[in-house]
Parts: sequence; structure tokens; C-alpha cells
Amino acid sequence: MSRYQRLFKRLEQQQSGAFVPFVTLGDPTPELSLKVIEALIAGGADALELGLPFSDPVADGPTIQKANIRALAAGTRIADAFEIIKQVRAKYPDLPIGLLVYANLVVSKGTASFYQRCADAGVDSVLIADVPVREGLTFAQVAKQHGIAPIFIAPPDASAQTLANVAAHSEGYVYLLSRAGVTGAETQMQAPASAVINELRAQHSAPPLLGFGIASPEHVKAALAAGAAGAICGSAIVKIIEQYQHDENALVDELTAFIKPMKAATSTA
Repeated sequence: MSRYQRLFKRLEQQQSGAFVPFVTLGDPTPELSLKVIEALIAGGADALELGLPFSDPVADGPTIQKANIRALAAGTRIADAFEIIKQVRAKYPDLPIGLLVYANLVVSKGTASFYQRCADAGVDSVLIADVPVREGLTFAQVAKQHGIAPIFIAPPDASAQTLANVAAHSEGYVYLLSRAGVTGAETQMQAPASAVINELRAQHSAPPLLGFGIASPEHVKAALAAGAAGAICGSAIVKIIEQYQHDENALVDELTAFIKPMKAATSTA
């Protein structure tokens, strides 16, 4: 079984959903990035979704755009990002680690080379944010050849055919959007129509995780109540990094304190 499969099996036995935080690697600096990730794990993160710093993150709102700017301004290179992942993998061998990236980063030095690099670092999955499922099948084929699970996005207004394709080709989990648009806690999450989740499950999809606008324990509970297997939270966490980027101790403490109640909210017992 994959790390994702083992995670979801364990959580089901524990009557719990998954809480998955997102941060941009290298934010606020490559040196602090590892401590940020360790704070998330200490708070109770079940898996990680990590972004590679990129100059044009079109699926992201202003909060995560600024995280990319900070990481790049701090001199973070893609090599630095993969080195951080390697350190996380060495310390947490069972933790699922996913990447959220943009197509330019995948193809710039060769698609196969990118996925090999992911495999060498210990990455479990890759979601290419600006490539829909139909155009993403060639990427998915290469990903699977390197033991990397391809992740696809299920929009809230997706057709039955799109959901069938997402279910057929996503491994690890499905990224279910709570709403259309870009990332950001500025716009509240919307509980997805249970029909979308029911359709994914009818198609035997990987477990759906709800993202976009997840910013409070109440949002996490609503995601699970709608039938999602868990929740992904990014912008609310990145705002904490922005606020405390110049105070390492406060940054670690605030992140851990934020994650704990978010994870607690995943209990369905």
C-alpha cells in the first residue's frame, strides 16, 4: 500500500478525517522552511502539501502569491526545495508528501527528469495546478512510471464526465474545490454539494480532500460533514508565516497552536 492508502486506512480506524496543511517551500527562507514544516507536523498534520516557489502561481490568491515572492526573494532554488523535502522524508518516513506545482516547473528540464527528482526526494504525489485532467494524462503516465501518484482537481461545477475522469486518473487523493476561483482565506469556503462527493465515490475515486477557503475548525467539520475525507488548508497558515516571519520562536509556536484545533476538528467519533 502507498503512504496515502495506509494513512486513510488508519484514519478510518480512528474515526477521523485527514488534515493537510499547505506551505510554499522556502517561505520565509530556506532555513526556516524546515522548521515551519516541523511545526505543522508537531501540531498534528496527517500529510503535507508543499508548493515549489514559482514566479507566476496563477491558481493562487494574493496570500500564497506573496509566499512565492518571499521564497524567491530569499534565494530559494528548486534544488533547495527538494533538499528540504529530503530532510522531511528522512525524519518522517511514513508521512505522505504531495507537491502542488505549475506545468512550467515540470517541463522546464524534462518531465521524466522532474518526476525522477520527486521520486529521489521521497515525494508521494504531484498536482499540477494549471493542467486539467484531460491535458494532464500524459503527465500522469510519466508520474506513474516513477512511482508518483498523479492528483487531479475536481471543480465544484464539474460535469459527470469530468468527475469520472478525475476519479479514474487520480491516485492518493482527489483535490476537491469548495468553490471556483483562486486560493485564499479571504473568500469563505463553501460546503460542496454532496452530490459531487457521492459521484466521486460512485466512481471509486481516491479519497476526496476539500480545499480553498479552509480557515477554521468549523470549516474542517463542514468538509467532513459533506462527505470529504479531510481538508486542505493553505492561506490561513501562510498568513501566520507572513505575520511572524521575523520571529522564529513565535512563528513555530503560532503555527503549532493553529494546527492543533484544526486537526482536532477532524474527529468523527
